[in-house]
Amino acid sequence: MTVSDERGRRIASVADEAPLDTRVRVPWPVDVVRTLRPLQRGPWDPCHRVVAGVWRTSRMNTGAVTYRLTQDGPHGARCLAWGPGASELVDRLPALLGADDDPSGFVPEHPLLVEVHRRMPALRITRTGRVLESLVPAILEQRVHGVAAFASWRRLVTWFGDPAPGPAPEGMRVPPSAATWRTVPSWEFHRANVDPGRARTVVRCAQFADSLERLVHEPAADARRKLRVVPGVGVWTAAEVAQRAFGDTDALSVGDYHLAKVVGWALLGKPLDDPGMIEYLEPLRPQRYRAVRLIVESGGYAQVPKRGPRTPITDHRRR
Repeated sequence: MTVSDERGRRIASVADEAPLDTRVRVPWPVDVVRTLRPLQRGPWDPCHRVVAGVWRTSRMNTGAVTYRLTQDGPHGARCLAWGPGASELVDRLPALLGADDDPSGFVPEHPLLVEVHRRMPALRITRTGRVLESLVPAILEQRVHGVAAFASWRRLVTWFGDPAPGPAPEGMRVPPSAATWRTVPSWEFHRANVDPGRARTVVRCAQFADSLERLVHEPAADARRKLRVVPGVGVWTAAEVAQRAFGDTDALSVGDYHLAKVVGWALLGKPLDDPGMIEYLEPLRPQRYRAVRLIVESGGYAQVPKRGPRTPITDHRRR
């Protein structure tokens, strides 16, 4: 079998496995690429590529899966899925594409939010239902530059993940299982530029993976609170997981190095700190994360003035 892009150019081929071919519809308009964008951890994420649609890998309860999602009308997508987890992935597709995300309660007053919301009616909040797959990269992104965290994620998944089932763009891998994360040696984390504190948190979360995965069945606010019981998982990390795994439209990433400034410059023309951002966005509960997504998608980061030298990227491998 050959998988090609819209111009007929070959992306990948496989001779011995036919995909599970599914079309899914959701109640609201959905932009597949934009809706799934928060799941990508850097431009070279081995679990997420945007080429002729969105290619992703995941580890379902029933096994690994590779899938390709392409836009199929304003309310749906076509999915080709390979691997033992394909059927389970297909069952999760509506939530992944925002079927559980009801935007009707979002009524902003700020002109920028009103305009961006009008221009992007197909921006949905995804819900993967996979906690550890969101939690590990969020831990790696704690207190470090994004470029360094993305590189650590790419190295660890490449070294310890499994080959992607079926066809996939070159270099794609399935995220490691909880059992594998529990056994990654400390020196391998070090080789991937992950300090001992973050490494211990990854291993600790992998040890509680079964309990953490069950949090998807609880109200999002309760699930966030229970995530924070795990040592090393704070407000920011829990919010990052809730946004992706729980589809939490109110999960605000308090403690992010840039976010408060981005929100402030976009909405007020001046920087905010975390308390200022929380106060200003309070009227938008329970849709604060949706507001942030709209700001980011509208180019909010570009509005922050570039002033002063950037802080250096720490290389823990030299320590």
